[in-house]
Amino acid sequence: MAGWSFLTNHARVLLCIAGDPGARLRDIAARLGITERSAYGIVTELTAAGYVVKQKDGRRNRYQIQSHLPLPEPASQQPAIGEVLDVLAGDGARPQPGAGQQPGAGQRSGHRG
Repeated sequence: MAGWSFLTNHARVLLCIAGDPGARLRDIAARLGITERSAYGIVTELTAAGYVVKQKDGRRNRYQIQSHLPLPEPASQQPAIGEVLDVLAGDGARPQPGAGQQPGAGQRSGHRG
């Protein structure tokens, strides 16, 4: 089945960030087999859409997924993006409480306990 992917590159980038919020664009690109420029463009689009918040951490960036937000498809306002990532990532990435979160919704961050 070469030539197509079940998940979009945007979804794959979100999964990478969910698994490693401190991942560099270079690392994301290498994991997904895309260019660093493509990874930068996708992260920029996800940030502009509000799905990812970028925070400076020294010389690097850390990313936080706004998992309470609905999927971007107009006909599919449920489930929230975090619920979809939980299903796709399995036990690998657990939601963490965070600022700006709706009550009862999980939010991904780089802190693991």
